[in-house]
Amino acid sequence: MKQFSTFQKRALLGVVVLAVVLVFTWRIVHKPADAAARPGPAPIAVDTATAAHTDMPIYLQGLGTVQAFYTATVSSRVDGELQKVAFTEGQQVHKGDLLAQIDPRPNQAAYEQALATKVKDAAMLENAKRDLERFILLQPEDLASKQTVDTQRATVDQLKAQVQVDQAIIDNARTQLDYTRIVSPINGRTGIRLVDPGNIVHAAATTGIVVVTQVQPISVIFTLPEEEVSAIGAALTAGPVQVTTLSRDGNTELDQGTLTLIDNEIDQTTGTAKLKATFSNTRNTLWPGQYVNARVLVRVEHDALTLPSSAVQLGPNGPFAYVVKNDSTLEVRPLKLGEESNGKTIVKSGIALNERVVTSNQYRLQAGVHVRDNAATAVADAGGKPPKAS
Repeated sequence: MKQFSTFQKRALLGVVVLAVVLVFTWRIVHKPADAAARPGPAPIAVDTATAAHTDMPIYLQGLGTVQAFYTATVSSRVDGELQKVAFTEGQQVHKGDLLAQIDPRPNQAAYEQALATKVKDAAMLENAKRDLERFILLQPEDLASKQTVDTQRATVDQLKAQVQVDQAIIDNARTQLDYTRIVSPINGRTGIRLVDPGNIVHAAATTGIVVVTQVQPISVIFTLPEEEVSAIGAALTAGPVQVTTLSRDGNTELDQGTLTLIDNEIDQTTGTAKLKATFSNTRNTLWPGQYVNARVLVRVEHDALTLPSSAVQLGPNGPFAYVVKNDSTLEVRPLKLGEESNGKTIVKSGIALNERVVTSNQYRLQAGVHVRDNAATAVADAGGKPPKAS
């Protein structure tokens, strides 16, 4: 085997050392360029909000049913033929408006007969009074006995009572005649006609002729958990309690009214209490039988520190929020919360005034990551001008 000379060994070693130096120098020269070409992860775009002091209305909400303020089933109080229906179905009527007419002729005849009977008995009474006066004048001369006078005085008293009976019969006949003219007992709206003209109606019938419901004002009966009764009672003691009705999806406000009462007992099967509220319903947005959400304003927390409810997250150790630090990195901050209402939550501890919290994209976040505020980006894109309000 051919042996390398000392000179050749030294030359080969020099070539190897030179190659190592060149490689090392190249890596040192090109490393900053490589680092610049491979930037770190891009910041995550998020929406943020600031913790602020505000007056926080505290609401309680329950499911309720709209009920007519008054409901009256209009029926006939006398027997007879229904001659006329004087209302249109769905018509708004007032108390005393004519709704239907029963054939009045039999009742009219009974009324006139009662009048005539009274006239006859009144004439007999007058005649008996004159006879009594004559007997009293003749008694001192022994031309009329005391028995005759007493008997005549009793006849006068009897006829007086008969005239009173006649007047009572007249009053009853007048009432029966008035009952043939059926009027609305309340202000309200008529429903579907239940009997057509030409039918014989009876006072004993239970179906009625029409149902009239008063819908202005109108009532809402709703329930709340029994634990809230004390808070509602305290609010009622302080003054009128505002109640707002919302559609079943909770997106549309229907009307505003006031709480009327808390029912006098709690339903033990459900652990809830019934409450009643009254609404003017001037726009007819509430209808009897309708299901609504009732929102009760219990009190107002003044100058409370609040966050948007969307910023609050629930973890294994309780509620927390992602707080944006000055270097745009995140800190996980545990929270102690108060009441939540209208998309805002009261924070009792964990957040300071004016600290920024993340309100979107939380599923992508963790402590220490960099974030980019969407609102700040929109301002930068607009040349430093705030984005137009939508």
